[in-house]
Amino acid sequence: MNQQVLLEVNHLKKYFQLGKKETLKAVDDVSFRIFKGETFGIVGESGCGKSTAGRTIIGLYDRTDGEVIFDGKNVHTLKEKEKFALYRQMQMIFQDPYASLNPRSTVMEIISEPMEVHGLYRTKQDRVKRVYELLEDVGLNRDHANRYPHEFSGGQRQRIGIARALALDPQFIIADEPISALDVSVQAQVVNLLKRLQKEKGLTFLFIAHDLSMVKQISDRIGVMYLGNLVELTTSGQLYNKPLHPYTQALLSAIPIPDPDVEDARERIILKGELPSPINPPSGCVFRTRCPHAMEVCAQKKPVWQEADDQHFVACHLYNKEIMDGKEYSQTAAAK
Repeated sequence: MNQQVLLEVNHLKKYFQLGKKETLKAVDDVSFRIFKGETFGIVGESGCGKSTAGRTIIGLYDRTDGEVIFDGKNVHTLKEKEKFALYRQMQMIFQDPYASLNPRSTVMEIISEPMEVHGLYRTKQDRVKRVYELLEDVGLNRDHANRYPHEFSGGQRQRIGIARALALDPQFIIADEPISALDVSVQAQVVNLLKRLQKEKGLTFLFIAHDLSMVKQISDRIGVMYLGNLVELTTSGQLYNKPLHPYTQALLSAIPIPDPDVEDARERIILKGELPSPINPPSGCVFRTRCPHAMEVCAQKKPVWQEADDQHFVACHLYNKEIMDGKEYSQTAAAK
């Protein structure tokens, strides 16, 4: 695969200290690469650390350990002036389009503010012209520029958020669950908008969501997170046609199929137990307390991140030949 790497995340960790003794491990040793021009999806249950990972990558949170390399530069070790210049190339679309927009500012002020901060365009007239262009790019019109966020629907507000993210002509955009707060009828419109903008402007996306069916529509490759860990990563097609990790298999089995006969006939995988606390995660494999295939070794060793198939990576002892062929394979109550 001869593609240019735009973003490289190496052993990223983000811990939150809760008091003197407790530590919440929101992101725990996550690594992946995003190629220029692709959409990389991250999926997982609420609380798995996917949004924290996105905010740490862009610098809204300071990392605990690891590194983020964007276009050959280490994001977290740059000086302030260098960071300021770099962040023109990295922007974010937030989950709640209303909370992320200043209710006291007009759409014109919201979209033009990043341009003023970064000193783009010589005159106010140039900025106004650019705002009009951006509004048209996202499916709105210039009449909307003098209105306030509360005058719009949820889908329109998210379009304003997208226009603001595009204001600095970035290369890379982190979309943090940009459709989860929207009506189902509007979600597809926003996804199609993002796909069109990517094609027209050559954008690269990190698309974070918990809806696997929607992530499939927009992502080239997908990473699956569980309790702060990346457990599987492959192309969109491979993930849906041949999921390897038991957690991924359970997530996919929960997606409803519109054909009643197929839906009734297929086997659902029901995960038992609650999501463990990231303050006190299970030893070994973090998924073992809910995994239907848990073994003794799962409680003793953390699975190795390995390429189980061509461009298909997984962290699961079921795909470790040394373990499965040896004496360590022992079906047990590892979920204790």
